[in-house]
Amino acid sequence: MRIMKKKIVITLAAAAVTLTAVSISGCGGSGSSESGNKEDNKLYVYNWGEYIDEDVISMFEEETGIQVVYDLFETNEEMYPVIDAGAVKYDVVCPSDYMIQRMIENNMLAEINFDNVPNIEEIGQEYLDISKGFDPENKYSVPYCWGTMGILYNTKRIEELGVPAPAKWADLWDERLSGEILMQNSVRDAFTVALKMLGYSLNTTNEAELAEARDMLIAQKPLVQAYVIDQVRDKMIGGEAAVGVIYSGEMLYIQEAVAEQGADFSLEYVIPEEGTNYWIDSWVIPANAEHKENAEKWIDFMCRPDIAKRNFEYITYATPNIGAFELLDDDLKNNKALFPDISGLTSCEIIQYPGDEADAIYNNMWKEIKSE
Repeated sequence: MRIMKKKIVITLAAAAVTLTAVSISGCGGSGSSESGNKEDNKLYVYNWGEYIDEDVISMFEEETGIQVVYDLFETNEEMYPVIDAGAVKYDVVCPSDYMIQRMIENNMLAEINFDNVPNIEEIGQEYLDISKGFDPENKYSVPYCWGTMGILYNTKRIEELGVPAPAKWADLWDERLSGEILMQNSVRDAFTVALKMLGYSLNTTNEAELAEARDMLIAQKPLVQAYVIDQVRDKMIGGEAAVGVIYSGEMLYIQEAVAEQGADFSLEYVIPEEGTNYWIDSWVIPANAEHKENAEKWIDFMCRPDIAKRNFEYITYATPNIGAFELLDDDLKNNKALFPDISGLTSCEIIQYPGDEADAIYNNMWKEIKSE
C-alpha cells in the first residue's frame, strides 16, 4: 500500500460504496448504453487516494474535452474485486506490480495500443525492464511511480539506546529496540522483511521457508511497538519510535516536516543490506473498459514530462519519467532515498503474485502472526 499525506476533495469509491458508484457517476453497462454518444467524452479513472495533483485532472479535461470521473481506492486488495466484478466499468486503473500480474493472469486487462501513447518513450528503459517481472512483454502497463521499502531511523534515539544505526533487516530483531519498532501492517511487506533477512526470495512459495519467516516475525513481535501503515511516518516525525519500516517516497515529506518543526533529531532512510522490494505502480486498462482510446490519451498525458513532474512534486514518490527527472532541481535528483541507483539494487526484487494457493498460505500465516 502506498501512503499519501494530503487530502483531495474528490469522489471516494471505497469498498462499501463501490456498487453505488454506478448510480453516482454513471458507470456501468446500462448507463453507457442509455446515454449513447454522451458517454464518448467520458473517462472513468480508479486510483490510489492522494496519488495525483488534482490540477492535472482539470488540465487533462481542458486539453482533451474528456470529462473525468475520478474514484479512489485504498489498497490493491480493495481495488481488485471491484474490477473483477465489473459492475463499475473503469477505463484506467493504477494498481501495483503483483496485482497487475494477477489481473493479467486472469484476463482482466486489455493490451495497450502504444501508437496512442507516444510519450511512452519518456519512461526509462530500466523501469520497463523491472516491469517485465509482472508484465513480461510490457503489453498491459505503463509505470507511474516507483520506490523501495527500507528502514527509517531516528539518529538521536538510536544513539540514546546505544545501538548502531540499522543497516540490515536483522537489526530489527535487536532486543535493545524493544517497543521502538514500527512494522508495516501488510502481509507481503512484513514477510519481505523476514524472508530477505533469512536470505530467501520475497516471492518464495516454499511453505517451509514461509513458516520460518512466520516464526521469525512471531519472535520479533514482543519488540514491535505497533503494526501500522500511514502512522509509521507520523509516529517517526513525532519522535515516538526509533525505527520504522517505510516506503522511500515518504522521505521528502518526512525531511521537510522534521525541518519545519525544528526537531532536535534527524530521520534517515536505509535500504537494508539483505535487499528489499522495489515496487512499481502502473496505469492499466481493464478488459471491459468502454473508453479505451480515452484511457490511452490519459496514460499518454501522464507520461508527458511536465505533467509527470507536477505529479512527482505533489506525490513525492519517485517518477520513472526521464524527461520529468531532468526537470527537477539537482538536490532532488541527488536524493538517493528517492532516486537510488537502480543498477546497485542487485538484491532487490519486485513483489509478484504467488498464485492463489500460496497467497492463501501467506494470508493464513499472517493471521497466525497477528493472533499471537
